[in-house]
Amino acid sequence: MKVAVLGAAGGIGQALSLLLKNSLPAGSDLSLYDVAPITPGVAVDLSHIPTAVQTKGFAGDDLPNALQGADIVLISAGVARKPGMDRADLFNTNAGIVQSLIESCAKNCPKACIGIITNPVNTTVAIAAEVLKKAGVYDKNKLFGVTTLDVIRSETFVAELKGLDVDQVQVPVIGGHSGVTILPLLSQVEKAQFSDDEIAALTKRIQNAGTEVVEAKAGGGSATLSMGLAACRFGLSLLRGLQGEKGVVECAYVEGSGEHARFFAQPVVLGTSGVQEILSYGKISDFEQKCLDDMLETLKQDITKGEEFVG
Repeated sequence: MKVAVLGAAGGIGQALSLLLKNSLPAGSDLSLYDVAPITPGVAVDLSHIPTAVQTKGFAGDDLPNALQGADIVLISAGVARKPGMDRADLFNTNAGIVQSLIESCAKNCPKACIGIITNPVNTTVAIAAEVLKKAGVYDKNKLFGVTTLDVIRSETFVAELKGLDVDQVQVPVIGGHSGVTILPLLSQVEKAQFSDDEIAALTKRIQNAGTEVVEAKAGGGSATLSMGLAACRFGLSLLRGLQGEKGVVECAYVEGSGEHARFFAQPVVLGTSGVQEILSYGKISDFEQKCLDDMLETLKQDITKGEEFVG
């Protein structure tokens, strides 16, 4: 299969490309694109790693060639958050970038599965959907907001707090991908009991973990390495589903029944056509229900902003 990474010269893109080069099945093609002229060099650099994955880099106006024949497109292009910025501050720059890239996807790989990493994901996914719809190629089963970073952070923080083997910890995360719209379902974590104070503190930490990284990097960037790993995990799961593996489940921000909002993150079965089934997130606690109720206005506003951007 062919996987294209758009924004491949950036912090997330390079980390993601490295992980994919080392993890994709033998015989896969890895196509790297960025406006930055170093992108072909990034591909050459990766090509020296001894795995049976072919890498090729494209820059500037060469996006159509990067996308031709892609089965999966992962989009991390855009500006990173700086201290004092929230994801809404990224909107004006990143919205235009995503719109342009998706227009090219619609022309050059209309049947590809697309994973949006570029923030604010709550909004950029809605932008992508509207662009694809205008082009007449929108398939809601093939468009994903990648929220896997919230899941791996939740797993890490729970394991650290409770002294558990992180490989045995699973934490579904529902809602969206910013601030209060991120809702880890700690009530569903097996082998762990939490006090009310622990749940409140841990939920807040997971919701604000991106800011934790931005502040720790002191103006030097946002979460790139952990996001690269999260995007790789999602991309590999999507690929396994597309290749027919049964029972591949990841939480992702997708268009579903509209029970809460047009787009909503929850567990999704990945199959040969993208989304095979959207799973119920199950029984939640009173605390989680209140968090869910409180987030919905924000989430809906984020989605509307994306829809109106495309018009």
